[in-house]
Amino acid sequence: MVLGRLVHLALDAVLVSTVVAGVRRSSGLMPVTDSITDPTLRSIADRYFGVGETVFDMIQGTAYWSIAVA
Repeated sequence: MVLGRLVHLALDAVLVSTVVAGVRRSSGLMPVTDSITDPTLRSIADRYFGVGETVFDMIQGTAYWSIAVA
C-alpha cells in the first residue's frame, strides 16, 4: 500500500516536471534554480527538472516518429 503511494507520487512528480519542460520549450519561461542558495537543494532541483526534459524529449521523439512513419 505504501509502495503504491510512493510510485504514484513519483509519477506525479515526473508529470509535473514534464509539464514544466513543455512550458519552457513553448514559451521560454522556466524556474530559476540559481536563486537557491543551498548547493545540494539546487542540484536536486536541477536534476528534477532535467528528468522532465528527458521525458519530454522521449515523448516528443515518439510522437514525431509515429507521425513520420504513418
